[in-house]
Amino acid sequence: MIAPGKLTDFCPLYCAQGTDAVISQYDKDDVEAIGLVKFDFLGLTTLTILDLTLHYVRALDPAFAFTLATLPLDDPTVYDIFKRAQTVAIFQFESRGMRELLKRAKPDRLEDLIALNALYRPGPMDLIADFVDRKQGRQRIDYLHPALAPILAETYGIMVYQEQVMRIAQVIGGYSLGSADLLRRAMGKKKADEMAQQRDIFVAGAERNGVARETATQLFDLMEKFAGYGFNKSHSAAYALLAYQTAYFKAHYPAAFMAANLSAVMDDTDKVKELIEDSRQLGLTVLAPALNSSAYRFVPVDAKTIRYGLGAIKGTGAGAISAIVAGRGAAGDRSDAVGQRPFSDLFEFCSRVDARAVNRRAVEALVRAGAFDALGVDRAMLFASVGRAIEQAERAAAHAGQANLFGRPGETSAAAADYVPCQPWSERERLANEKLALGYYFSGHLFTEFEREARRLAPTRLADVRPNFGERAGDRATERSGDRAGERFGSKSDPVRLAGIIVSARTQNTRRGRIGVVVLDDGSAQLELMVFSELFDRKRALLKEDTLVFVTGRVRFDDFNQRLSISADDVIDLAEARARGAARLRIDVDGAVDAARLHEILAPYRLPAEAPATAAAAGMARAGHDANRRNGAGNGHGQASVGCRVVVHYRNSVGVAELALPDSWRIRPEDAVLADLKSQPRVLAATFAY
Repeated sequence: MIAPGKLTDFCPLYCAQGTDAVISQYDKDDVEAIGLVKFDFLGLTTLTILDLTLHYVRALDPAFAFTLATLPLDDPTVYDIFKRAQTVAIFQFESRGMRELLKRAKPDRLEDLIALNALYRPGPMDLIADFVDRKQGRQRIDYLHPALAPILAETYGIMVYQEQVMRIAQVIGGYSLGSADLLRRAMGKKKADEMAQQRDIFVAGAERNGVARETATQLFDLMEKFAGYGFNKSHSAAYALLAYQTAYFKAHYPAAFMAANLSAVMDDTDKVKELIEDSRQLGLTVLAPALNSSAYRFVPVDAKTIRYGLGAIKGTGAGAISAIVAGRGAAGDRSDAVGQRPFSDLFEFCSRVDARAVNRRAVEALVRAGAFDALGVDRAMLFASVGRAIEQAERAAAHAGQANLFGRPGETSAAAADYVPCQPWSERERLANEKLALGYYFSGHLFTEFEREARRLAPTRLADVRPNFGERAGDRATERSGDRAGERFGSKSDPVRLAGIIVSARTQNTRRGRIGVVVLDDGSAQLELMVFSELFDRKRALLKEDTLVFVTGRVRFDDFNQRLSISADDVIDLAEARARGAARLRIDVDGAVDAARLHEILAPYRLPAEAPATAAAAGMARAGHDANRRNGAGNGHGQASVGCRVVVHYRNSVGVAELALPDSWRIRPEDAVLADLKSQPRVLAATFAY
């Protein structure tokens, strides 16, 4: 607030408890009523991101001469970012709906960005279709009066901004700018008596300017309808300019821009994951966190490479990372700082860093995240040795005074590396620990472990799903969704089979009841899965994050949003998919195998006596379930109860034989049986074969 004298002479103030912020006791309307000037200042993270981006850009490219104020505003490469809707991290244009709008509108000038920013909100959103069609030349632009053309031309004849209403009132109705602003306010408040008075003034002024009374009345009706949701152009222009600036750096300096964005959201795991994925789609390489190279923030190494920030590792904190950077002698955000003394192993690391700042939890988090990988020791061995390394460092510190009698203050002799021997982590264990530290899988994908087998059961990659999937040649069926129009479906008689890891799962209430909205990921793409009420109730326990599922469903295509999804007919786990796929458990053994031990291992997985005992019965059951699957049915357990047959591939010095166990030895096709079998010394291999 701005006053001509001391604020307390005009307005009572108070200080919010626990802060130093001074606040007016009058609300915004009363502040204006007593004649004070009021300004709203927004604190935007985007401004901090742009500042850090400029810092990184100038470090990478000393010849960069632009400032934010001098960036060219007509760069086609920047507008291509918007046309392709590659707007992750682009201010105000990140949402899914806005990205779909950009694909349709294809903006190619700053004025388009300003208009889209103003239109994409409740109220004016109804005008978006007309705006897009007029911009693309599919709809004719008509004006009620020729004088409107210069006012509305930039928005293709559509009233978008409050300033346009004021300008029309001035040019057509003869208003002064001050009176036009009062008209705008009156329209916003929708007071009937005041609007009736303003209508008479506008029509009379229009007639004096040679505009027919009927045309003036129609124009006022349009203005009145619009003013209820009109947006302030100056506000929208400021936002659009920021959006353009962020897009400029994403187009020309993507590593610097994405590193700055990642640094700004290090505490938000979901956002970090989204930005990492977008960085990779841009062709950038994101290097893993590294003890001797990473800084607290994400840092661009070169034009195409970003180094992971240690501050984004859960369980560390700014104090711990500062102690680590200080311990290796590096300064600032550059990994090549003069005077750096790299850590050579875990034990030396624990002896050099401040144990008060870098506790055991922080060290374990660094190991889980892979920050020690460059030291050449397996993560499992590192993790098992953390306690030992900290204890040795504490003992060394206790004797530091004696050791440093003739040395430099604080200098201690590094403890010899004495790692605890242990088995390396499996791929799944490594990724699970990585997720604990980073919040997501950075170096791999859970689906990779299952991909070879999953592709036999569901060969279609998510990236290869197309709108015509499931449609028979010459018979492209189209239907209307019960929830929203404009969705195209494949034929119900020809569903598609897919597999993927559940990335997220949530519920949503619709007119059809409560449904599950699940995001699947198979490493090639992500796809949304709609699980409707009855199936959702039966499969709720299966729809958990990080679970591998197999889906039979129909492809849905939303014409409005230009987006694919799958309407699920059935969802099953890997064990049930194996049973439905007639999998056999193949065990490769040599001649010295312990048959009694194999019996012990298989017994816990053996199906109960009431399960189908003959191949014929199993085949009939499987055929029945296949029919159910085609009809979208399935009870969720029946398929797994059929189990799978066991075949022993026996090899000795005399020859090779394949021994099929009887149907009474059908087993549940679970991963655990493979692990148990592979742990035996004479078992050469154990796999599910098809």
